[in-house]
Amino acid sequence: MRVIADLHIHSKYSRSCSQALTLENIAKWCEKKGIDLVSTADFTHPAWFGSIKSELVETAPGIFMLKNKKSPCKFILGTEISCIYSKGGQVRRLHHCVYVPDLKSAEKLIKKLESRKCNLHSDGRPIIGMPSKELLKILLDISESSMLIPAHAWTPWFAIFGSKSGYDSIEQCFEELSSHICAIETGLSSDPAMNRRLSGLDNIFLVSNSDAHSSANLGREANVFDLDEITYENVFNILRRRDAKKFLFTIEFYPEEGKYHFDGHRECKVRFSPAKTKKHKGICPECGKKLTLGVMNRVDNLADRKEEEGQKNYVPFKSIVPLDVILSEVFDQGKKTKKVLQTYEKMIAELGPEFEILLDKPIADIESAFGEVAAQAIQRVRDGKLIIEPGYDGEYGTVKIFSDKEKKLNKPAQKALF
Repeated sequence: MRVIADLHIHSKYSRSCSQALTLENIAKWCEKKGIDLVSTADFTHPAWFGSIKSELVETAPGIFMLKNKKSPCKFILGTEISCIYSKGGQVRRLHHCVYVPDLKSAEKLIKKLESRKCNLHSDGRPIIGMPSKELLKILLDISESSMLIPAHAWTPWFAIFGSKSGYDSIEQCFEELSSHICAIETGLSSDPAMNRRLSGLDNIFLVSNSDAHSSANLGREANVFDLDEITYENVFNILRRRDAKKFLFTIEFYPEEGKYHFDGHRECKVRFSPAKTKKHKGICPECGKKLTLGVMNRVDNLADRKEEEGQKNYVPFKSIVPLDVILSEVFDQGKKTKKVLQTYEKMIAELGPEFEILLDKPIADIESAFGEVAAQAIQRVRDGKLIIEPGYDGEYGTVKIFSDKEKKLNKPAQKALF
């Protein structure tokens, strides 16, 4: 059974996140997207944990669903924790995805963190002054089934390999407990091909999740498993056992779209490739300050082999552009405009969930229902024939499917259809 899982999202209690991120809304949007399994997110926050206990019911080992039975979407107990501490004469800022097998384990973790004076009330993604290794040890003491996966592993400011506050290897971070790290999250600014340039990650599974701060961003990255039954252990045993037969593929954001793919300085609108950064010695030519080094630069620095050498015999991946972004291109309008939103809902109603449209639906069916331009746009995304300006220093990259000239030619056809 093919299962699409988004295992890193947020709730309305996380900073800078939509207040619409309730459990019921998350489930509703998972249905639209075609997500079968999603993280509860933020279970260390007292109010959100109360919602989890009152609104969800355990239907299989470690798997929860809405008590009101309004959705087939399944939840797994997961959250993100920010560890900020000093090690090796440097301040480390790392985000980690944490998973536990049951409510009792979640309660034990909450009590352990509170006993160490961690403030769990202020943010759904709590900041704790604790080394990553200590957090992992606490999790393993609570339950051997607990899982820690370093989040968005290459983000400059808050990641295990981040250029600003990370490490050069998993072993430097977790030391003797490194064998318990069986996966890392690639993040929006990198994809598996980039990660596989590091031989140190050969035995590490590369997972992908949305890190969604709003409902519409659910599933912008995801994982696809082959499961006989959806249980907590079945999901994470695939990672522990490095079972490439059961981990079918990941669904990826084009990494150039990520906020930290290239180097740069947002205030000065300076965006550099790693080669150009090297030419300028890492200094912004406009203001003379240091550039923020992005993911591509960091991968280049740590890589010990060429890209083509790192892509053999691994879990494959498929890159997508979200459907609302595609429709924004088709109509040459903002993705929150009435026409784009109405067409999005109509496509979901007539053709099925978003992932089915983007990955599986025959192009002929899309063209028959929504015209040649929409079908052509989805085909181009499947083929990777896009025009992309890479993101840098916290600024998202931009994706174009059609040139400006093509957009003008497309307008009459789209007006006639809609």
